[in-house]
Amino acid sequence: MTDESRGIGGTVGPPWSVDVLADLHAGVLDEREAAELWPLVNADPEALAIIEALEATTADLAELANEPVAPMPAEYAARIDAALAAEMRATPAFQGASERQQEQVAPVVDLAAARRRRNKRIGWGAGIATVAAAAIAAVAIVPTTREPDSGGIAQPAPSAPSGPSVGGDGGGAEALVGKAIGVRDFGSLKTEERLDACIAAAGMDADVRPEGIRPVNVAGKDGVMVIYTTGKLAQFRIVAFGADCGPGNPSVLFDKIIGPK
Repeated sequence: MTDESRGIGGTVGPPWSVDVLADLHAGVLDEREAAELWPLVNADPEALAIIEALEATTADLAELANEPVAPMPAEYAARIDAALAAEMRATPAFQGASERQQEQVAPVVDLAAARRRRNKRIGWGAGIATVAAAAIAAVAIVPTTREPDSGGIAQPAPSAPSGPSVGGDGGGAEALVGKAIGVRDFGSLKTEERLDACIAAAGMDADVRPEGIRPVNVAGKDGVMVIYTTGKLAQFRIVAFGADCGPGNPSVLFDKIIGPK
């Protein structure tokens, strides 16, 4: 049973409530509360051990998307195909259709193959909400320009900064990390291809998978914050790129390490 006496707004600190640490790790707390609690947590080995366990659990759950799935047994796939074909033939709109048209009923696909195609289309960790957001954004007509050194990547017209505000040196960004873990929102950069170009321009390895990506307003400038692990417990490297970044122009708004040194 968790200790409800140390919930949000109550006494926090050793001995820590798992509920409080879970809310902090998940980014449920508001920015002010998170900014107050992270220094206390980083200074407490027991609290950090719980945060480490939460991070490990989150990573394990994320990896489930890449686990192999056994193919559907052929006999069941055939039975489902037959049932679909029979339903099509029994539907008035399809009665009298040619044999060729009936044979065009889509076969039941292997779940593992479907997952591989899905991952290839939208990338690791891209959830339904991210895909829906991208589809909605595509409806808007966004003027684009092509810079001579853009390497063929279209650059969007300047837009108003989006996302939560942080200082020019990244001050306050640590409070956003919990909510950004697992998120892949490219903001004004729109695509992973453009972000990879910014990362490469900054001399970083674009093949290293970020733990989270989200829009951020850096002292009034539109940017995208990228979060990396450092190999140390509860320590992260956060880098923010400006909306104008691209090949030959990293436009790094800030680059800092947060968490215990």
